[in-house]
Formats: sequence, C-alpha cells, structure tokens
Amino acid sequence: MDVIYGLIPMMLFFGFLVVVVFIWMAKKGYFDDMDGQANRILMDDDDFQPTAKQEKGDESEASPAEQGTETEQSKGTPADK
Repeated sequence: MDVIYGLIPMMLFFGFLVVVVFIWMAKKGYFDDMDGQANRILMDDDDFQPTAKQEKGDESEASPAEQGTETEQSKGTPADK
C-alpha cells in the first residue's frame, strides 16, 4: 500500500510532463504537415525549379551519367567516320 502513495504522484507528474511536451511540440510546428512528406512521392517532377548553377549552364557539376552521354555524342559513331 505504501508503494501506491509514491506511484500516484509520480504518474501525475509524468502525465503533466507529457501534456506540457505535447503543447510545446504543437506550438513549434511538429504536427503541421503530417501528409506532405508521404504524398511527395506521388507528385510529378514537372514543377522542378533549377538552381542558379543549372540555369547558367554550368556543366562542371553535371552527373557522371550526363557527362558520359555528352562525350559519346561528341565522339560520334563509327558509321559517321
């Protein structure tokens, strides 16, 4: 019976602490957009906004796949030679 006298105040304290943390998280915006990240995979990439480097045509940071296709196109095929 003595244990209950210690557990009841302790559980009330932890319950109050959980409520305070929940209110703090709600004010900080942790629960604002629960579905946005989950639905992003379903959205098209048509709304792609290029970065400033891509707009300038800076090819120094092109991906290796893009660089490979450029070099193959510039070399030409054996039939062209």
